Amino acid sequence: MTVFHFFNCAILTFGPHAVYYSATPLSEYDTLGTSVKAALVYLGTALVKLVCLATFLNVSDSESFDPYQELLKALIGFIDVAGLYFALTQLTHRNISQNHKFQAVGLGWAFADSVLHRLAPLWLGARGLEFTWDYVLQGLEANANLVLSISLAAFGSLIWLRKNKPRTLVPLIYICAGLVATMPSITSYLSRGWGWHFLDVVVFELGTSLVMALISWWLVAQCQRPSA
Repeated sequence: MTVFHFFNCAILTFGPHAVYYSATPLSEYDTLGTSVKAALVYLGTALVKLVCLATFLNVSDSESFDPYQELLKALIGFIDVAGLYFALTQLTHRNISQNHKFQAVGLGWAFADSVLHRLAPLWLGARGLEFTWDYVLQGLEANANLVLSISLAAFGSLIWLRKNKPRTLVPLIYICAGLVATMPSITSYLSRGWGWHFLDVVVFELGTSLVMALISWWLVAQCQRPSA
């Protein structure tokens, strides 16, 4: 039963990444190399963030919300944006469209995040003797993160790669990109500052990811329309 629970949670956590790759044109255009490169950039970015967090943040046993510490975490979190910028603009890619590029980068980014933050807890915890919903929620959170990562890559593609975007949409693109980039700090505030349970936070992340996916899809469609 414990092994069955582990495999169910693992499929829920990592399966959507494979499904997204195979069910979209990404597999037809062989963008796996782009996703792998993005995953490697994410790992390098995570290492830089880890060094910065260990250097500038104070270790505290308290679970209370510290505005200064959380603000510092949010600022360090923008290292992800720099890494995403590098993955979108500086890496060499196959001759693929911008739409396929940001999807491949976002997919690799989200997969690396899930492996780094969820594989070890899943392996150590989901095989326990006692059933718990925490790892199911963790898998749902990974799905939300997949959508948010692709959405952030879409916003980044519009900011850095799309030159002929309508000026009226530029503020909305930056606002949405900022919201997605600071999502870890927002969820931390909800759980520590407002006392939200893990289930509440995951539901919020799923809802936010759906909204951001729709907005990013609409913005990409609007920016692709020929100007009058």
